[in-house]
Amino acid sequence: MDTSNLELYVKPGCPYCTKVLRFMNERKIVIPLHDITDGSGNRDDLLRIGGKIQVPCLIINGAALYESSDIVAYLAKLS
Repeated sequence: MDTSNLELYVKPGCPYCTKVLRFMNERKIVIPLHDITDGSGNRDDLLRIGGKIQVPCLIINGAALYESSDIVAYLAKLS
């Protein structure tokens, strides 16, 4: 599975992020994770890329995919 074009923006304690992360863990999917609360500019990057601050957000080739169920469905097709 090629995940080189994927990145995931998350926030600790977010149940929808947990849903996606759990699915990824079960399927052994590893992609770069960006915590929007860590003060590193990830929050600003998410706003610039996707136009809103909403997590989880899967970035696919620079395009934002929101909603945990949609993200899980997309990742399921890859695995």
